This record gives sequence, structure tokens and C-alpha cells, in this order.
Amino acid sequence: MHIRTEKAERHTLSVLVDNEAGILARIAGLFSARGYNIESLTVADVTEDEKISRITIVTSGPRGVIDQIISQLDRLIPVHKVTDLTELGAHVERELALVKVRGTGDHRIEALRLAEVYRARVLDATTSSFVFEVTGGSEKIDKFLELMREVGLIEVARTGVAAIARGRDAA
Repeated sequence: MHIRTEKAERHTLSVLVDNEAGILARIAGLFSARGYNIESLTVADVTEDEKISRITIVTSGPRGVIDQIISQLDRLIPVHKVTDLTELGAHVERELALVKVRGTGDHRIEALRLAEVYRARVLDATTSSFVFEVTGGSEKIDKFLELMREVGLIEVARTGVAAIARGRDAA
């Protein structure tokens, strides 16, 4: 017997919804009820009248699972449009992280050097620590955190992925 296993793929989904109470809980419930994992989730209103919100979800799974997620999201009543930005092609993704790091002695110099390499801004500095702001792709932030762990990482807060299709047309 040969068991076929599909490779899990990372996908970024853009979901336009009515900006109403409970919609985020319904979407999270859809994922949890089926055992799908949400790797990143961000929500913000995107219209001047604040009636429509964009939910950006990063998830992973085999192609069939991703198609099922999109289909189930599309069927929710307050959902206007689901776009798989990964399938669409060229898109821009960014994330922001606030990173608190110990900063004394040689570790202080190394933390500042690494921050400069990763274009992280110092938002707060004391005699014993720094808070850096770093933006970019998730991989860049993951690597920055990995290096800061060696220097003295204390705490991290991440926004989650914000993404938008490239080009002049809306996704």
C-alpha cells in the first residue's frame, strides 16, 4: 500500500469581511474545528467608513487543504472576497516585531551591531537593555531573533503578517 503525502505549503490569504462583532471568532472557529493551524493573523478596517476589514491569514497545508480552507471561508456570510495571495503570485509581505534585548558589556555592542545589519531601530535604551523595532519578511525577523537569543533576548512582540498584491489592481 502506497500512502501519498502532499507537501505542506505556506499560503497567505487576504479575506475581506464586514467589520462586525464575532467575525474573527467565526473564522478562528472554522480553522480550529477542522484542525487547521493559523501561523499569523492580522485584522484592520480598510475602508474610510470602517465597514470592511481585511483579515490576513498565514496558514500551511497541502494544496487540497488550502483549497478547502478558501472554499469554507468563501461560504461564510460576512465574507466578501477571499484571495490566496500566494497563488496570485507577486505580493508584498511585511511584519513588525518589538524585540527587547539585554545590553551590557560586549553584548551591548553586539546587539547594536546586529541591529544595524538588520536595519532595526532602537526605540528604547536603558543601561541594561534595548527595545528594537524590526520590520521585514517573517524570515528576516526569525533570523534577527535567532541572533538576538545569543546576545540576550528577553521578550518579543510580533504584529503578524500584513500582505498586499503587487501591481495596480486590487487582489
